[in-house]
Amino acid sequence: MTATTLLRGPIDAADLVRRWWLRKLGRVVRPLIRRRELRIAVLGSTMVCTALLATLVAPLWLLILGPLVWGVPHLVADLRYMLVRPGYHRRAALVVLAGPPLVYVALGGHLLWGFLAAGLAAAAARASLGRRALGAVMVAALAGSFAALGRTGDVVFAHLHNAIAVLLWWAWRPRTSRLHWLPLALMVAASVFLVSDVALSAVRASGGLQWFGGGMGPEYQVWRLSPGVGPEWALRLVLLFCFAQTIHYGVWLGLLPDEDRDRATPPTYRARWAGLQADMGRPLLWAAIAVAVALALWAARDLMAACHGYFRMARFHGHLELCAAMLLLIEGGSRDMRDGAGANEHV
Repeated sequence: MTATTLLRGPIDAADLVRRWWLRKLGRVVRPLIRRRELRIAVLGSTMVCTALLATLVAPLWLLILGPLVWGVPHLVADLRYMLVRPGYHRRAALVVLAGPPLVYVALGGHLLWGFLAAGLAAAAARASLGRRALGAVMVAALAGSFAALGRTGDVVFAHLHNAIAVLLWWAWRPRTSRLHWLPLALMVAASVFLVSDVALSAVRASGGLQWFGGGMGPEYQVWRLSPGVGPEWALRLVLLFCFAQTIHYGVWLGLLPDEDRDRATPPTYRARWAGLQADMGRPLLWAAIAVAVALALWAARDLMAACHGYFRMARFHGHLELCAAMLLLIEGGSRDMRDGAGANEHV
């Protein structure tokens, strides 16, 4: 029995539940199935409201369990949509120039090597010399800003990288309506609310700052996510990061996959799995599943060590997103980004 055969049962069961649920909803859900932009707006708005509620009720557990549960799948999605689907992995100049600095960052290299990768990606972009030079200058300015921040640069980049996925989603494809502005507006409103006195009082009233595991309480998260910041603002930044990280995962695993498809209707789970295998290949997918299982077993033994292990492993992906965003900007918009994958369109 192959590994794929083992997954067939759960996938078919998920599709059975999906069909039953769609039949029960009937006419109510038909507009969501037929209209991608309406579906994205509803899904994105629901995601924002759910993330906000979870942040107010159990922010510390969300910070701990989010990466352990959704981290590896979101890294696979990151590679799929930032590298494989646009065909960047087939462009020798990009691989040769930007690849080594990204690998070095993944192995623990300094943050600035990731900016070097983005600058080299800009230099290798398929665009005019002027656009490539402008991109390189922009990356150099960013690198200089983060170099001036010293050790704080890693923390600032961790916060800002959560927004990169949202910007990529926003720019991914041309749209015929303004419905996508609804979840974006809600994201902004929720972020502003989370740095307010009301949000901080609500979290304290819910007891969310007392619920955590592995010794990763409020003091630990402040040390990790807002070092050197005053006590009131430090906790607000922790809440903001918690919310933004959850949205980050939601974009990669929900919104962006739906946006990337040529067909407007959502696929079955079997079709999604087939498309994922076609894009990424079985060996990489089963390696990712093995890593996710190993991470879960590690977390059961030592929660903090497992979290640290995941973040060390995932360190490169923020810079990969920066490289992709730079190419998206320089090469002329979302259509170029998606056309690179046209020959491999999944069902």
